[in-house]
Amino acid sequence: MAHKAPGKHWRKGITLMQLAQMFPDNETAEEWFISARWPNGVACPKCGSLNVHERPKRKPQRFRCRDCRKDFSTKTGTVMQGSNLGYKTWAWGFYLMTTGIKGTSSLKLHRDLGISQKSAWHMEHRIRETWNNAAPKMAGPVEADETYVGGLEWNKHKDKKNPGTQGGKGKAIVAGLKDHATGQIHATVVLNTTAATLQGFVLDNTAPGAMVFTDESNSYKGLPHHATCQHSIKKWVDGQAHTNGLESFWSMLKRGYHGVYHQMSPKHLFRYVNEFAGRHNNRKADTIEQMRRMVRNTEGKLLRYDDLIG
Repeated sequence: MAHKAPGKHWRKGITLMQLAQMFPDNETAEEWFISARWPNGVACPKCGSLNVHERPKRKPQRFRCRDCRKDFSTKTGTVMQGSNLGYKTWAWGFYLMTTGIKGTSSLKLHRDLGISQKSAWHMEHRIRETWNNAAPKMAGPVEADETYVGGLEWNKHKDKKNPGTQGGKGKAIVAGLKDHATGQIHATVVLNTTAATLQGFVLDNTAPGAMVFTDESNSYKGLPHHATCQHSIKKWVDGQAHTNGLESFWSMLKRGYHGVYHQMSPKHLFRYVNEFAGRHNNRKADTIEQMRRMVRNTEGKLLRYDDLIG
């Protein structure tokens, strides 16, 4: 009898020893970032021209576009733009964020990378931007569900408690979809759980004719091509209809909330949701390919510190 291997065992990972050999210094790390960002040759981030002159000794702007005459670096036009952190530090940051399936706190990044907690916090939010991408409409069948994110009422300080609240009251709401065919997740923060909000979210992100599976919440009643499973009577599967995939995703998100981050501010909650959804959607790829995808998705996503705290 064949031994059953752990989940996603076919993926090729990277050990910490291998990572240290791959990125021994900033120069080697920068060459990797260049190949990951521009697999078909360096292109000007200003005009897109491939007519680029390289000046390896001219730092930090080692490239010059012959067409628009602009100087640029490997970081220009990406989430790394303006950062004084070295390429080796960024490479390790990408690795730690993509392999930490329950999240990676800024305090851990601060200790592991030897940078300030403030820099680590900014780096993490910048890296989360690489998972903030427009998703194609799901063809289905699609699971739809929502969850509440926030601290337990009885755990709050007295001056922050909301008397008489329980369950999801006072918490942020996250709505999600999972495509059964592709396994892809799309999730976002929503203002409420009314039919207009939740059905609008479903219809905006699913293809016409897609079958939608939900629980028996009244907010989903009236959706076309719709089937439910009755959670109220502990019926979790009804034929093909279930939301178990999303329930598993919510579980991972909340383990990250309670066990790693301990708090996700409502202001930045959508960034954390993008992180968990993006990591889930790339989980089938080898670790190095996940990192390459993240680097390619840094394009045009500037995120200044002042924008985060403003």
